[in-house]
Amino acid sequence: MIYPIVAYGDPVLRKKTKEIDPDYPNFDQVLENMFETMYAARGIGLAAPQIGLPIRLFLVDASTFEDDEELSDEERKFLSTYKRVFINAQIIEETGDEWAYNEGCLSIPDVREDVFRQDTITIEYLDENFKKQKETVDGIAARIIQHEYDHIEGILFTDKLSPLKKRLIKGKLANISKGKIKVDYRMRFPMAKKKR
Repeated sequence: MIYPIVAYGDPVLRKKTKEIDPDYPNFDQVLENMFETMYAARGIGLAAPQIGLPIRLFLVDASTFEDDEELSDEERKFLSTYKRVFINAQIIEETGDEWAYNEGCLSIPDVREDVFRQDTITIEYLDENFKKQKETVDGIAARIIQHEYDHIEGILFTDKLSPLKKRLIKGKLANISKGKIKVDYRMRFPMAKKKR
């Protein structure tokens, strides 16, 4: 089942999320639906708050970067199989130089901006089988994880922009929350006028 993706302005995107355990209701189905929703929207990551669930869960599939000519052969090969489920994740270290990359978000369609993030992260999490994992990643994979991790902390990539950039996109963000935007995937807009 494809969930509607929650648009900018919905309070669930600002909530700090709660941890879950293996007894979380219909977990396997939620996970399957999240992957289906992410692929339907052509995303590379999706966090539970983006489908209205305030829980510490996000998933990543970086395989679309395997054709990116700007990346090294080694990084493309790594990303081609980089598919993970992150439950109750905690980033325990961020290191390396900050670098800019043009980011977007399924909850904020048609807005892309350069965001600075550190190059390397170490993250502890539970996988889809609730087995404890610890991983250190860098480059694009680290950036995707940092972006999705921010979602479970109630942070959006637009929060990381300069005051000037924020002012420049303010109108776009207001239109997104009102549903005044064309998207080719299902969305739920917090301030859309109800049709009678």
